[in-house]
Amino acid sequence: MTAPPTEPPRQPPPQSPWRIVARRLLRNRAALLGGGILLVFYFVALFAAPIAPYSPYATQSSVPDHPPDLLRRHYAMDVGKRYPIRFFVRGDRYTMWWFIKSDWHLFGLEGGAADNVRLHLLGTDRTGRDIFSRIIHGSQISLSIGLIGIAITMTIGMLVGGLSGYFGGWIDSAMMRLTELIMSVPDLYLILALRAAFSSNNPLLLALLGMEPGQHLGSAQIYLLIIVILGLVGWGGTARVVRGQVLAVRDLDYIQAARALGASRPRIILRHVLPNTFTYVIVAATLAVPGYILGEVALSFLGVGIEEPEPSWGLMLQDGQNLRTLTQAPWVLAPGVFIFVTVFAFNFLGDGLRDALDPKAVDQA
Repeated sequence: MTAPPTEPPRQPPPQSPWRIVARRLLRNRAALLGGGILLVFYFVALFAAPIAPYSPYATQSSVPDHPPDLLRRHYAMDVGKRYPIRFFVRGDRYTMWWFIKSDWHLFGLEGGAADNVRLHLLGTDRTGRDIFSRIIHGSQISLSIGLIGIAITMTIGMLVGGLSGYFGGWIDSAMMRLTELIMSVPDLYLILALRAAFSSNNPLLLALLGMEPGQHLGSAQIYLLIIVILGLVGWGGTARVVRGQVLAVRDLDYIQAARALGASRPRIILRHVLPNTFTYVIVAATLAVPGYILGEVALSFLGVGIEEPEPSWGLMLQDGQNLRTLTQAPWVLAPGVFIFVTVFAFNFLGDGLRDALDPKAVDQA
C-alpha cells in the first residue's frame, strides 16, 4: 500500500507592502510614542480655543510675571470667596474655525471671569497674559507652519527633481545649477534675506497684496509669508535625491512600456516615475518638519517673524533674551519645552517610518 499523499503546508496569504509597513511601524515603540505625542499636540492645536482657559490676548496688569499656580492641598479656615476649578466653564469669548462662536472652555475657575480671577498653570508674561493659553494658541501657528512649509518644499523638490531626472540634457543642467545655488547659501542668511525682501517697505510686494504704501503687514499676511519663505528655502536637497531616483527608473521596462503605449510625458512622470520616490519623500518630510518649526522659532525670536500680539512659540521665547527675566521669571521659557518635545517626537516618528519603509529590512517573528 502506498501512503496517502500529504498536503503541502499552507502558506500565509501574501500581504500588501503597506500592510507590511504598518506591521513594522506598530512594533516600533519609539515611533508610536512620537506619533502619539504629535497626535495629541495637533489635536490640541485644532481645538485650541476651547481647550485654552483664557484668550491669548487678555492682559492683567495686576499680575505681570506671575509664577505658576501650584495645585496642592492646604487645610485652613476658609474666610474668603472660593473659586472652584471646574471642567466646561464659561470664560473669554472666541471664534473657532472662523465661524463657531462660543465662550465655553475645557476648564477654568467657576465664577472667576466675573471677578477677573484666573488660574495660571504656567504663570504669566510681563503683560500679565496667561502663558499656558498662549502656548496652546501658539501651537496653531508653530505646528501648522511646519506641515504647510514642508508640503510646499516637497512639492517643489519632487517636480524639479522629477523633471530634471526624466528629461536630462540642458534642462537637467539648468535645474541642478539652480538647486546648487539655493543650497550654497546658508539657510538662516537666505531666510533673513527673503524676509527683508518681503517686508512692508517693498512696493512690489504691497502691490501684489493690494496694499497702499506705508501700510503694515497683518498677522495673517506675515504668517503666509513665513510659510512661503521656508518653503522656498529647503527644496534643494529633496530635488537632488529625487533626481537620482528618477534617473534609476526612467529606463526600466515598465516606463518603456508606457512610452510604447503612447502615454504622454506628464502622465509617465506623475503616474509612473514620481510615485517611486514617495518612500523617500515621506521619510524626509517627517524628519524635516522640525527644521521648519525651528525656522519659524528663529525668525520670531529674532524679531522678523510673527509679531505681537499673536501667540507663537518662537515669539514667546523672546522674553528669554532678558537676563533679568530668566533669573526672576524662568517660566517664560515653557514654550521651549514644547518645542523640544515636538522635535523629538517628529524624529522618533521619522526614524520609525524609515525603518518600516526599508525594503531590505527583515521582519522578526
